[in-house]
Amino acid sequence: MNASHTYVSACACHGKLQRRGFLQSLGGLGALGALASAGCASFGEPVKPHRIDVHHHIAPPPWVAALKKSRLDSPPVNQWTVEQSLADMDKAGIATSMTSPTLPAVGFLPAAEAAAVARASNEYARKLADQYPGRFGVFALLPMPHVEETLREIEYAFDVLKADGVAFMTSYGEKFLGDKAFEPIMNELNRRKAVAYTHPNEPACCRNLSTGVPSVIIEYGTDTTRTVASLIFSGVAARNPDVNFIFSHAGGTVTALTERFNTQAVRLPHLKERGFNFDRVMAQIQRFYYDTAQAANPIAMASLTKMVKVSQIVFGTDYPYRTGIEHVQGLGPLFNASDLRAIDRDNALRILPAKWRS
Repeated sequence: MNASHTYVSACACHGKLQRRGFLQSLGGLGALGALASAGCASFGEPVKPHRIDVHHHIAPPPWVAALKKSRLDSPPVNQWTVEQSLADMDKAGIATSMTSPTLPAVGFLPAAEAAAVARASNEYARKLADQYPGRFGVFALLPMPHVEETLREIEYAFDVLKADGVAFMTSYGEKFLGDKAFEPIMNELNRRKAVAYTHPNEPACCRNLSTGVPSVIIEYGTDTTRTVASLIFSGVAARNPDVNFIFSHAGGTVTALTERFNTQAVRLPHLKERGFNFDRVMAQIQRFYYDTAQAANPIAMASLTKMVKVSQIVFGTDYPYRTGIEHVQGLGPLFNASDLRAIDRDNALRILPAKWRS
């Protein structure tokens, strides 16, 4: 279904607005923002879907087959369908989703097989986008950590498939994105002024911790922070200023560790000697983009908006692990209408290819 002809069939926040005292609990622009966020016009009229979801997972059949062969598949991956994706998007007023598979990507495969699965998966994503014009974009799956194969796939993804960006895991084995081995990849993405979406992985260091707490609860968010630190303190981020990095889940635990990044770390002799200081570190933290997936709540957004400007926040849902409407309803009371519009759509448009602005 073409986004230009799709309208929200019903006001997604109708039930929420019936709660006694809801409007009284929000003031001025906050109330208007909540209405706009939930896909409702100010007088209850349906509005055209406008949101861009930068964190929307799909399950290309070649990738699913590879996961099953290695016994790495899971129910959300196996049960995904495009019809369910579209239904979730429509309910939440999402016009377009930038698609990507989730962890473990193809890092568990040898180089040739990883390249073949990535290629087939990206061609599937392109066909999906062509079949539903305007509804899906493509963040290309990369055959990381295999550098030569990844460089070839970047060329094919952008030049042939017209991908909108690339999708990384935060780590591959014991290597994070700032690792020297990956510099040719970052240099090529910088040359292309590319969007580089990142999704946390289950880090090699911490898969067998005897805490009784699954990795998804703590380690995913922390792995995002590890790769942010890797990019900053390796100097890779500063040397590649035209790569537009998007970090999932409001940056994981970055906000909680900001002072350690910009005060404690820069006192270390080897970093101090290389010129790292408060301003240099914060400049990188504040130029990255952060999505709202699994973070559309007052605590996460309060800390994120203290760390970066609203201009660096983009809408993400983590579908199918969470729903779009959860994020719409979570963000609505927290921002005014202008900021919601920026988060929902405008900030993503600023870094996505020009075709999405036409």
